[in-house]
Amino acid sequence: MAERERQRKAANIGVGVGIGIGVEKGIGMAFGHEKLDVYRAAIEYVGWAYRFCEALAGHRNAKDQLLRASQAIPLNIAEGNGKGTDGDRRRYFEIARGSALECGAAQDVLQVCGALTAEENEKNKDLLDRIVAMLTKLGQRGYAVHEASAEYGAGGIDPDTDTDPDPERQP
Repeated sequence: MAERERQRKAANIGVGVGIGIGVEKGIGMAFGHEKLDVYRAAIEYVGWAYRFCEALAGHRNAKDQLLRASQAIPLNIAEGNGKGTDGDRRRYFEIARGSALECGAAQDVLQVCGALTAEENEKNKDLLDRIVAMLTKLGQRGYAVHEASAEYGAGGIDPDTDTDPDPERQP
């Protein structure tokens, strides 16, 4: 029962992955990075890596490396998307890209050791390839994804200390 509940909650993250670096609107997500296709693809990959490693007996080093690198992908995407400067943002996207490439190498190690079939390796490398392509685009100079800016203000509060209404603020 607990496993079913975990899978149901995971399904609510919006893991359905589209093509490209688009942003899906209106899916009830709280943070800007959750709207990125690359983030949702990375979460999908982490789910596969976790389930695969959970069932894997032995191969401790490769398993630990795969889990660590796979989790680093969405974590760096989220942190990078929250950075204020383009240089910082690009740096985190490039780190996430490196982690995705590391996952591909870990899969190769697991395949050559007989823990992963060639078909499963290829299938999951297709997802990694999409993630790497999107992160490559996000890491390029001049390309940025920003959250919609909120308007902050006094909300009709008279900002000065006198008691008279300001003429420019009158409706």
